[in-house]
Amino acid sequence: MLRRRIVLTLVILALLVAPAALADEDNPTIAFLRYRATGTEDITKPGIWDVLQAHELISPSERELLDENLDLNGEHINVIWLDAASDVTNINAMVEKTLDLGADILLTFSTPVTQITANITKEMDDPPAMFFAIVSAPYSAGIADSPCIKMPHVTGTHMSIPYEQFVALSKLQQPDIQTIGTIVDPAQTQSVYGVSQITEFAQALGLTVEVASIASAADLPQATVSLADKGVEMVMIGAGYTESRGIPAVLNAAKDYGIPVFGVSPRFIYHGALVGAGFDDFYGEGVTVGRMIAAYIDGALDISATAISSRVDIGMAVNLDTAEEFGITVADSILDGAVMVIENGELTVLSEPPSLPEMTLEERKADDAAFLAELECTPERIAEEQASPGSARD
Repeated sequence: MLRRRIVLTLVILALLVAPAALADEDNPTIAFLRYRATGTEDITKPGIWDVLQAHELISPSERELLDENLDLNGEHINVIWLDAASDVTNINAMVEKTLDLGADILLTFSTPVTQITANITKEMDDPPAMFFAIVSAPYSAGIADSPCIKMPHVTGTHMSIPYEQFVALSKLQQPDIQTIGTIVDPAQTQSVYGVSQITEFAQALGLTVEVASIASAADLPQATVSLADKGVEMVMIGAGYTESRGIPAVLNAAKDYGIPVFGVSPRFIYHGALVGAGFDDFYGEGVTVGRMIAAYIDGALDISATAISSRVDIGMAVNLDTAEEFGITVADSILDGAVMVIENGELTVLSEPPSLPEMTLEERKADDAAFLAELECTPERIAEEQASPGSARD
């Protein structure tokens, strides 16, 4: 306990001293605010930097610094990095420090960072522009009411996890399955939302759903055992941070019962899930928010009139080492659709790495303008969302 307090104190101190000044205060400053470093973030960031580099806002040498997560005092833009070190209690201090530094653009990653940053800045008379990415439940989290009914200084890209397709995999793997289990952390919006979606679509397939509640990662083994004792034939994990990071603990408990564990992200197989399936276009998330930021810096984007973008995508991944360990045969229909496979400890990626299409800067700006025009919050669109408040939500 003492060690944890010391670590948290050091994290807060780091937030309070980093970084003190910017070399060129005339350049727009982007503050990158994250909950913690993640593999999905590592895929999203290149999409942002690719766009900003293509728009000649960063040079190749400046890009090298950003790829190393280093602060940039650049020729055209500045970038500063702040991290909450996986602790929600650090987010407020992180945001306040960023505001003290006078950042012009807040780039938030994850639902909790975006939620808290939006709540803090909404009370400001002249808040900085705020763009978000890797957020799975912006409306349930209260970040916005709908794509266009939102705070005027906030927009971003909403990754729409295809829970219906995810849950349907249970039937592909076990056609006669009757009962699935899932785990919820009531303190996390994205966890609650994920479990509600898993439950809704599982029941639509005629499945019984058992839900175990947790308060911390330490509860995961017992939660898994409780689900096994209730006769679940599969555990399906949603997008909550506690559950997703605790997949190994879930697996250790599930192994004794031979119960497969599916996770709602392809990258869950890195932690041992038998199958991971969910939103997989994180590079595209970065490209979208990069387009927004580039247009904003260029003076071509009105945030108040720009809807939150929604991206829908699914990718499947399989851990054949887990399958062998559990004595499970993965269904051909799942294996044939996999974009990633782990076998004998080796990860094989079966898809091409994403990149921007080649075009001139003039062509790119025209293409971006056409894309962003589709996100315009016209009076008609706003009226439609006001008339049907739940139609375009999570």
